[in-house]
Amino acid sequence: QVQLVESGGGLVQTGGSLRLSCAASGRTFSIYGMGWFRQAPGKEREFVASINWSGSSTNYADSVKGRFTISRTNAKNTVYLQMNSLAPEDTAVYYCAADVSGHPSSRASTYYYWGQGTQVTVSS
Repeated sequence: QVQLVESGGGLVQTGGSLRLSCAASGRTFSIYGMGWFRQAPGKEREFVASINWSGSSTNYADSVKGRFTISRTNAKNTVYLQMNSLAPEDTAVYYCAADVSGHPSSRASTYYYWGQGTQVTVSS
């Protein structure tokens, strides 16, 4: 069993930055691929970014490429999402998720464990 807890969300102005963290329980974190997803009100959950078990491979949605950076520190059982140049359309609840295969995709259905989410609100 893996528990994921997100933190770091909040209210920020357009152009600002936030850093989300996702802390995982369990000793097998280092073998999981990790992903960040988001869901805005009235919209479906969408892929944001993913990182493989070692951190050597990352993938981003086109909408965040060049602005967001996903990283991980396996020694701390934590994955991060650095978000820069935030815009109102980035407003959503952000979720981290774990893919037990170690090589995550952009499809939410492939992720087995999910956090409760953290709210990010970008004001114009």
